[in-house]
Amino acid sequence: MPRTNLTHGRIRALKPRKTPYDIRDGKLKGFGVRVQPTGRKRFFVHCQHRGRRVWKIVGDAQAMTVEEARRLADESLAAIRRGEPAPPRPEETLFEAVAATVFERYERLWKPGTLRANRYYLSNRILPQFAGRRIGDIDSRDVHNWFASLHATPTSADRSMPVLSVIMKESERMGLRPEGSNPCRGIRRNRRKGCERFLSDEEIRRLSGALSARSGRYPEQVAIIRLLLLTGCRKGELLTLRWSDYREGHLFLRDSKTGPRTVWLSDPARQILDSLERKHSLWMFPARRGNRPRDLYWLDRVWFGVRAEAELTDVRLHDLRHTYASHALRQGETVLAIGRLLGHANPETTLKYTHPDDAAAMEASETVAAVLGG
Repeated sequence: MPRTNLTHGRIRALKPRKTPYDIRDGKLKGFGVRVQPTGRKRFFVHCQHRGRRVWKIVGDAQAMTVEEARRLADESLAAIRRGEPAPPRPEETLFEAVAATVFERYERLWKPGTLRANRYYLSNRILPQFAGRRIGDIDSRDVHNWFASLHATPTSADRSMPVLSVIMKESERMGLRPEGSNPCRGIRRNRRKGCERFLSDEEIRRLSGALSARSGRYPEQVAIIRLLLLTGCRKGELLTLRWSDYREGHLFLRDSKTGPRTVWLSDPARQILDSLERKHSLWMFPARRGNRPRDLYWLDRVWFGVRAEAELTDVRLHDLRHTYASHALRQGETVLAIGRLLGHANPETTLKYTHPDDAAAMEASETVAAVLGG
């Protein structure tokens, strides 16, 4: 991590980058400034105390001088070494200040897509309600009222709640709330009708016909859509494939929603991959410009046309993953086996993807009745 003797001029000259970065002070060990992609700069202290990492905001670089920040940082570091962290200043206990600190801690733990989504819910759903309030004053009644106020957007409410809960739990670790006082605990999320859309055999035939009609003009997009159906992969996993990920007849994903995993490929899936043109790129589906993979819009344009022709306008690309799981269940595969194919860490998640059709349910009913009816 770069070190320099921090001065007002040097801090002002620091330019924002795509990701946050830190510059450590050469005079005081453990003191530095963090530059956010937005251009905001904040002084911080960072040290180890009794095997525990301590990271604490000192203040905004636009609101104090370097000398003042260094003096406060020195006092903070001394208090931490004594095992008696200095009490936070009043502005540090405001909800938005605590939320900013929590997000800075989690930006390396959350995946980029998760971080973007959580920032959206923080800015648009959480801060309008809680900004300006001391974090220790927010109780369960406040959270209940806030959650109820989002009844018109139940999905947004359900996705905002975990973000708020993380902020509250981290505030306990920071000593700003009593331990076990998370006001989000016990609040039940909205009941929403589960998405049980998966394709029947007839719908799969219509989809296949629409794909075949476009395979000459859009070979790569058609290949991805067929692979979604044949592997149960997420669309992001296929769009970001590298040629080096395909070897020994399997896909070895470097990263997925649940971490690295192996995708076992059937013969039809391998035939699709083997038929792809190998361009001068490490990406299997490279963008026209820049060293990067294709984006989702490139795939969606073709998908919308395909599903319209197949009369499947209510079907999402993610429903092909549901279809893969449901047909695996029809063929007698166990939930644990299907979960491994889909890359699920929790069997309960797999249950949401496996939808027995009416014929299978009727057959199961007849089988049980035959046994119980003697």
